Order: sequence, then C-alpha cells, then structure tokens
Amino acid sequence: MLSKRIRLTVLASLLATSGLATATDGYFQPGYSVQSVGMGGVGIALPLDALAAAANPAGMALIGNRLDVGVSLFRPQRSATLATPGGAMSFSGNQTSDFYIPEFGYNRMLTRRLALGVSVFGNGGMNTGYATLNGATRGAQCANPQVLQQFGGNLSACLASPVGQLGAFGVGSVGVDLQQLFIAPTLAYRIDDANSIGISLDIVHQNFGINGIQAFQGLSSNPPNVTNNLHAQSDGVGVRIGWIGHPTPELSLGLTWQPKISMSRFKRYNGLFADGGKFDIPANYGFGAAWTPSPGLILAGDVERIEYGRIPAIANPQINSLVCAAPASCGLGTPGGTGFGWRSVTVIKLGMAYAFSPRLTLRAGWNRSGQPIPSEDVFINVLAPGVVEDHVTLGATYALSRSTDLSFDYVHAFTHTVTGSGPSQGASIRMYEDTLGVALAWKY
Repeated sequence: MLSKRIRLTVLASLLATSGLATATDGYFQPGYSVQSVGMGGVGIALPLDALAAAANPAGMALIGNRLDVGVSLFRPQRSATLATPGGAMSFSGNQTSDFYIPEFGYNRMLTRRLALGVSVFGNGGMNTGYATLNGATRGAQCANPQVLQQFGGNLSACLASPVGQLGAFGVGSVGVDLQQLFIAPTLAYRIDDANSIGISLDIVHQNFGINGIQAFQGLSSNPPNVTNNLHAQSDGVGVRIGWIGHPTPELSLGLTWQPKISMSRFKRYNGLFADGGKFDIPANYGFGAAWTPSPGLILAGDVERIEYGRIPAIANPQINSLVCAAPASCGLGTPGGTGFGWRSVTVIKLGMAYAFSPRLTLRAGWNRSGQPIPSEDVFINVLAPGVVEDHVTLGATYALSRSTDLSFDYVHAFTHTVTGSGPSQGASIRMYEDTLGVALAWKY
C-alpha cells in the first residue's frame, strides 16, 4: 500500500505542469471589462460600460443605452518544484498556455431613471492536460499496482529506477477542466441626481471534469466519484446589490455586496471535492471612490474582500486527508476532506483615466491582492498556483464615431513565489501572467 502522502504527492506532480488557467485575485478576475481592467479593475464607484453590474449593479443606471463585447488573451506562466523528504521523489516543471476570455454586456434605459441590462462574464476556472511521460511522473507510474509489482512491491526501488525500466503509465493521461460562467440580469434605479441603487440576479453555471487520477481513489470517501466521469454540471443562483452616491459633482462613492452563492454539488465528483462535491462561490463585498480633480482626469480606487476562507472545498487545509485513517469519515469528499487551504483576501485597486483628446482616453492602474495560499498548503496548490499579488495595467479607448468606441487593455502580473513549510516542505510554486484585451462598444 502506498502512503497517503506519496499518493497526494503524485497527484500534485501529475498536474503541476499541465495548462492551468486561474484568474489573478486568488481565482477571481482583477476586473470584468477591458475598460475597467485598464484602470486596475476599479468599478464599484466608476461604471464604464455594460459590464458594470459585475462590480456594482447600481452603475447600470448611469451608463445609458449601450452594447459591449470584448475578448482577452490571458497567458499565465507557472512553475512548481516538489521534492519528498530524503529525495525519494523530485519534480520540476514549467507551463505557459493561452486562454481566450470573452465578455458581453447590454443595457437599456427603460425611463430616464430606470435601467434594465445583462452582464455575462467568466469569474474563474482552470483547464489542464497532461499526457507525456518524464522523470516527474515516475511516482505516478509506481502508484499503479501492476507497475509496482515489477519491483516486488518495493516502492523505493520503483521510485529510484530509471524511467525506461518502468511499464506503461499506470493511470493514463491526466486532465482537468473547470469553467465558471456568470449571467447577471440587472435592474438599476437612479433615485435622484445623487443616488443610484441596483440589484443583479447572478445565474451561475459551473462545468467540471477530471481524468487520470485513479491512484488517489483510496483516499476518498467515495472512490468511484473521484475521476474519469466525464463532465459534471453545477448550478446556483445568487444576488449582488449595490449603491453609488455623489456627495459632490466631482466625487462618487460606491458599495457592493454579493453573499455566498450556494452551488449544487458536482455529483459525479462528490468523492473529490470537500463536502460531497460542493464548490460554492465565496461571498465578496467592497467599497469604491472616484474623483475628478480637473476636467478630463479621473482618479479611482476600490477595496474588495473575498471570503475564500469560508468555502470548505477551497479553504480546508491539505493535512486533513493526509492524516485520515478512515477515508469514509475524513477523506477526500468529506466535509473535513482536503481542500486548497486558501485564506480570505483583501484586494486594493487603484486607477486613473485621462482624456488626452476628445477621441482618445488613456488609462493606467495597479491591483494588489492578498496572498490566499499559506506556506503550509503549497503542496496541494501545485494544482492551483494562484499566487500572484501585484499587477500593473494600461488601457485606452478610441472613439471611432459618436456611437462606437474601441478599447484596449494590457495587464502584467509580476512574478511571485510561495515556498512550502511544515507538511509542504520541499514544495514551491511560482507564477506570473500577461493579458491583452480588446472590446467594442455601441452607444444608442
């Protein structure tokens, strides 16, 4: 029998070099439209387009009639190293992948004060694929009893053998796919010239599949529902509410809150995610301000809190399943089963916009996220190395005509590394990212 630590080590190493797409404030996006992202992701007090409801539904009462569509090319570069005590297993890998993230928003003023719109956006996810064999996957091969039998059941001898002496890959190719989509119909009302309120109905759909991790079914409370069950669906409905006020013509303030969204379980994978396959959307809330100190210049800032630490599948520490003697009561898939150990984070966003000419607006921003991954949980987070903290952003909008705008943005998330300690001793994850986006707006 393989020890639980070795089996989880194998699981982590299998996926660490696969194509993993995560957003950058933990797994939330730094902003939800090309214009917003160009200013560091601000938007709670500064609605810019028909994606405004993603940050604050009240903003839809202030943007007029418009349609916005866009797409961003997201390129994360991640690397991980892993070494078990005594050097029984070592791993080092790098991966760069390209992902396309679409955005869509529509808003219509039903009256001078009442707006009805919809914002469609991705909130986070991952996509992985691993098929080739190298020294990093030796432990996965040894996890196959048929391969281990070639060495008389001696795990140390199997791990120490040259790769060429091993049989076929015991569990086949490995892949993970998680997608999270928000559709947010929104009603917003301008109470008076100084105050607006709004509410969005957040309709959320998640799609998840994983294959090739049969070696870890022994850690689960429900072994058949760990891997190779095609794609599973999860749905939920929540709300986001918001307010924007203008104490003076030059200053706007905003508040927004989205309670936790309870999602249906991934039934086909209720032996993998903690709490029987639950992967809820964490509560988040924030405050924003925007100031126009002179004509053409806008300075804005948001402070956002994301409650990752209150979602078991995300927050449970990795150690739970490692020390579990009875998987049915404390293994993968149970309420106390291994999650990613993430903490809640506070995100600070700062941005500026300057109308360089009647047609051209330039933007810049900075976005800093707290670190969700503690050093003692680095080991399991080679699966989801969302460790970047600081981002710089640039953006621009050019008016093609009175009714049509073309916008661009660029984001660079600086390299950040988290090194493991305690149960994650010997593990390290590192990441940086680049994003380039373009969007077209029609105002009518």
